[in-house]
This record gives sequence, structure tokens and C-alpha cells, in this order.
Amino acid sequence: MPKMKTHRGSAKRFRVTSTGKIIRNKAYKNHILEKKSPKRKRNMRQETEVAKSDQKVIARNLGLR
Repeated sequence: MPKMKTHRGSAKRFRVTSTGKIIRNKAYKNHILEKKSPKRKRNMRQETEVAKSDQKVIARNLGLR
């Protein structure tokens, strides 16, 4: 069976920490920012862990499991 290719779209959006967690950026930070409060925009800068239900699919796309 051939090697699994990394899904390039997933590779650009997610990264894996040294402990094995999959990290993503928050959404809604690209446009229509005037109406969003500074606190809301500041909180969107933080990265967050991927939901448990999505981890298996994303890990496969990244070629981890």
C-alpha cells in the first residue's frame, strides 16, 4: 500500500504540539472587525485545541495515525 499523503489544506491550518495535541486558530478574525469588541478580537488571537470529535480525522489528514 502506498504512503499516505498529507492533506495540504489541513497542514496549513493545524499544528501538533510536542505533547501530541492538535492546535488550531480561532475563526472570525479576517474581516468585519469594526463591530467586534477589542476584547473579542484579542481573545481570537489565542490558539485552541481541536474538539475531541474532530481529532481523529485531522490526525489522519496530517499523517499522524
